[in-house]
Amino acid sequence: METTLHTQLKRYGMLCVGLLIMSFGIACSIKAELGTSPVSSLPFVLSQFTPLSVGIASVLVNATLILLQILLLRRQYDPIQLIQLPVALAFGFLTDFSVWVLQDITCSSYLTQWMLCVCGILLVGIGVSFEVTANVVTLAGEGMVLAICKVFPVKFANAKVGMDLTLVTTAAVLSLLFLGTLIGVREGTVAAAIFVGLTARQVNRPLKRFAERYFA
Repeated sequence: METTLHTQLKRYGMLCVGLLIMSFGIACSIKAELGTSPVSSLPFVLSQFTPLSVGIASVLVNATLILLQILLLRRQYDPIQLIQLPVALAFGFLTDFSVWVLQDITCSSYLTQWMLCVCGILLVGIGVSFEVTANVVTLAGEGMVLAICKVFPVKFANAKVGMDLTLVTTAAVLSLLFLGTLIGVREGTVAAAIFVGLTARQVNRPLKRFAERYFA
C-alpha cells in the first residue's frame, strides 16, 4: 500500500513538472506573437477582449470541456475524471505565472519571433510527454477527445484533429467578431499543430525508460 501511494505521488509529481513545462511553452508562444498552440488559442483570444487572464480563461475553457464530457457520457462518465478540474486550476495558475515570468521578453525581428515560437513548441511537446508518461489524469482537452471516441466510432487521432480545429476555429471567429482582426491564430498555430505531437513522440522514448526506473 505504501509503495503504491509513493508511486502515485511520483506520478503526480511528474504530471506537475509536465504542466509547468507546458505553461512556459504557452507563454513563449504568446510572447512570439505568431499564434499560440491550438489548445491555448481560445483562452488567449478570450483574454484579449475580457478582463480574464490567459490562465483564468484556460480554467473556464477546461471546465466547459469537463461539463461537455459529463453531458456526452452521462451514466458512462467516471467521477474520478473530475480530478481534471483541480489539474485545470493548477495549469491555469502555472500559465499565468509563466506569462508573468516572461513578461519583459520582446522580439525585435521575425526571426526572433520564430525562435521563441519554436522554443514554445518544443516545451509544449516535452510537457505533453511528461503528462502522458505520468499516466494519472489527462487534461480536459484530451479527456473530451477520449469521451468522443467512447461515444462515436472515431479514431483518437481523428478526434484529436477535430478538437484542435474546433478550438482554433472558435478562437478565430471570436477574434474577428470582438477584436476586428485575427489574433492568436497564425502560422505558429499551424506549426504547433504539426510539431507538438511529433516532439512529444520523440521525447516519449527516453522519458519512458526514465519512468520505468523512477516509478520502480
